[in-house]
Amino acid sequence: MMTSRVINDLPELLVRAAGTMLSRRSGARRLFVLNYHRILPEPDPLFDDEPTVETFRWQMKLLARCFNVLPLSEAMAKLAAGTLPQRAVCITFDDGYRSTHDLALPVLKEFGLSATVFVTTGYLDSGAMWNETLAAAVRCLPDGEFDLSAAGLGPQVLRTRADRKNLLNTLTAHAKYLPPAERLALTERVAEVAGSHAGSLMLTPAMIQAMAAQNFEIGGHTVSHPILTSLGDEAARDEIVQCKHDLEAITGTAVRYFAYPNGKVGKDFDERHVEMVRAAGFTAAFTTEVGAAMQGQNMFRLPRSRPWDSNPVFFGLRLLRWLTQE
Repeated sequence: MMTSRVINDLPELLVRAAGTMLSRRSGARRLFVLNYHRILPEPDPLFDDEPTVETFRWQMKLLARCFNVLPLSEAMAKLAAGTLPQRAVCITFDDGYRSTHDLALPVLKEFGLSATVFVTTGYLDSGAMWNETLAAAVRCLPDGEFDLSAAGLGPQVLRTRADRKNLLNTLTAHAKYLPPAERLALTERVAEVAGSHAGSLMLTPAMIQAMAAQNFEIGGHTVSHPILTSLGDEAARDEIVQCKHDLEAITGTAVRYFAYPNGKVGKDFDERHVEMVRAAGFTAAFTTEVGAAMQGQNMFRLPRSRPWDSNPVFFGLRLLRWLTQE
């Protein structure tokens, strides 16, 4: 019985031992901010890089036992003051998927963890984001040859799961950097060709209120999830400011944190948008750059990413490496 328990706990024992060793070597205290999107009820070949609820559960168990998981507001205060504990981690979600409420929240409550969700307000109560509309269309398209010239992609062939995955990646890459109106028109044309409907995948205002009452912090993620560099300055500012107003009307509290859509520095947003976020009244903002945050960094360009490892030991060790690398 004791041997079996040690074997079951081995990943956590290894991560804790490595964490202790690396913490002794590293004098600076860093904060790693995990970035999730949707949580899947079961594996999905179109989204094989997204965790299932089973995977998410062992990840949260490992975080609870091997790291210091902090609410984002507490972590931001400690980061500024230079008082972060060793192995400090925050958990965040982007976009506002319903699975954050339905699947992630019960797991987080089980382990006593808090998290932040960065919400795209334009899709609340409206079914699905544009990328999910594309995914639903790809699922519905029949095997064989068909023409997507109306969507700007020409003839397509679907025979295998890999074909569908590749088509979804192509459609997503094509649509992502279009201005919102053009992107919407594209996704509607593809959905019409496929005869598809994505269903209700996003949070409702009531769900946001329920999460806010259970240790979720609510952050801004624009109204329509555009690539900010694809917009004029006035439209980009409206996306940032209106999102904040929408969320504050729902929660009744100040919304302090923002996450840039797609989040690549210089490509998806630039210094104009950093200043817009600051002027809107946010106190910190997050990119999707890999790495950990340190005291003295620009609080409106903080890194945030997600380890992709499916093995608990490698997942934990990657976090530790990012927390301690210079």
